[in-house]
Amino acid sequence: MKILVVDDEKLLVKGIKFNLEHEGYQVECAYDGRAAVELARSGDYSLIILDVMMPEIDGLEACMRIREFSDVPIIMLTAKSEDTDKLMGFDSGADDYMTKPFNILELKARVKALLKRAGAAHSADKREEITIGNLTLDQREHVVRRGGESVDLTAKEYDLLELLMKHPRRVYSREMLMNIVWGYEYQGDFRTVDVHVRRLREKIEENPAEPEYIRTKWGVGYYFKG
Repeated sequence: MKILVVDDEKLLVKGIKFNLEHEGYQVECAYDGRAAVELARSGDYSLIILDVMMPEIDGLEACMRIREFSDVPIIMLTAKSEDTDKLMGFDSGADDYMTKPFNILELKARVKALLKRAGAAHSADKREEITIGNLTLDQREHVVRRGGESVDLTAKEYDLLELLMKHPRRVYSREMLMNIVWGYEYQGDFRTVDVHVRRLREKIEENPAEPEYIRTKWGVGYYFKG
């Protein structure tokens, strides 16, 4: 299992990395919130340990951004122990919260418990195929089929459709879709999302003018009708 440790205290990161690797985990490190979000976007991590006070963007903002595209377990680290700070951490999407200084044995125990819980919760979600109506998204082959026939999609069209199909009925604003699918550093405008949605509808909908699958929530964004 691969764990991402993010903290601007490099000696602390080094210590956590050493102890977790001793337990058999593969550990990667980052030192600011923006790097945490970009690394998390790869989807390669089983768990993230994330400090609150960091440069670029803080841990709370990084956690909220990660939650837009991932449900990876996150443990927040902070020097603040007040209940309000803990509540802010949980509100941002964290699964657990530890106050510095902490016992490394307790951190390892919490890591183990979270990974076990996450494995049980997601064991049924490791489907290689998602089928809704006459659409099938094959995550192993990276293809989409409509009524058994392959649909020719660009990489970004596939990524957009995959996100929507994996979270049916969840409404995404154009800004959220731009950030998740294209990345925070993308310099284009939100019309890019509209263009890709229109092209997707032309390829997967029986009647693109009255879409069955990719629906518009007026004034909010788009969602996939499950």
